Amino acid sequence: MNQPRILDGKAVAATVLEACRNQAAALHAQGITPGLAVVLVGEDPASQVYVGSKARTCAELGFYSRKIVLPATTSQQQLLEVVRGLNADPAIHGILVQSPPPKHIDEEAIIRAIDPRKDVDGFHPENVAKLVLEDPTGFVPCTPAGCMNLLEVAGIATAGAEAVVIGRSMIVGKPLALLLVSKRANATVTIAHSRSRDLPAICRRADILIAAVGRPEMVKADWIKPGAVVIDVGINRVADPTKKSGYRLTGDVAYEEVAPLCAAITPVPGGVGPMTIAMLMQNTLQAARQLSS
Repeated sequence: MNQPRILDGKAVAATVLEACRNQAAALHAQGITPGLAVVLVGEDPASQVYVGSKARTCAELGFYSRKIVLPATTSQQQLLEVVRGLNADPAIHGILVQSPPPKHIDEEAIIRAIDPRKDVDGFHPENVAKLVLEDPTGFVPCTPAGCMNLLEVAGIATAGAEAVVIGRSMIVGKPLALLLVSKRANATVTIAHSRSRDLPAICRRADILIAAVGRPEMVKADWIKPGAVVIDVGINRVADPTKKSGYRLTGDVAYEEVAPLCAAITPVPGGVGPMTIAMLMQNTLQAARQLSS
């Protein structure tokens, strides 16, 4: 049985974060402290964990971080006022409003209100346009950037490869497809989704398969081309009474049956997840440099 190469996101993220720590120290010498503000509306437990993790990472790297927790009853106008205040604050270089907000908040309007020079999530229309134009001054969304970094560090050739991205969100699927088809990566890209006809057949063409749909273990062994590289972006909680927490984490790929067919695969957890926060820190450093130049 084939033993696939495990793409260790924790190890690669640690290398990225060490580089960020060194770059932050160089900025400190110039009197600049990279600053990241994270805004959380409501008390979603998973979001609270993510926000806490971002604050801890900032502290470890020597960044200034500000955590703003607002009640779930916060109005659209009140949240916009918080964003505008952060836009005007010279100590803040990056602004992130934790997704998803409560249902009464228009998330698109909040994204558009963030100064694109501080939009370290890379979701503002101006940064989306820069991604399309391959303008390096824009911010690339963190999870797609992390996927590309994993492929690059692993030495996986993308030029000429057939890449299939399952998922078309603005958070992962669409920006990742743009990165793969860029002049830097030169892959041939198919974006597949829930309406795609014969999705397993599309996936079987892939030299590089990226699953980003949020459906536990959807991708099965018979979807995989032998020798493919599989990047599993999904992270899902599945009930498991044998676990103390009452659940286990699983990706969008049925790992145990898919892994033996692969040349390389990311685990869940420990694959793409650690890369996302590492790329957020890298984006915050880029913002600090660009705003201070």
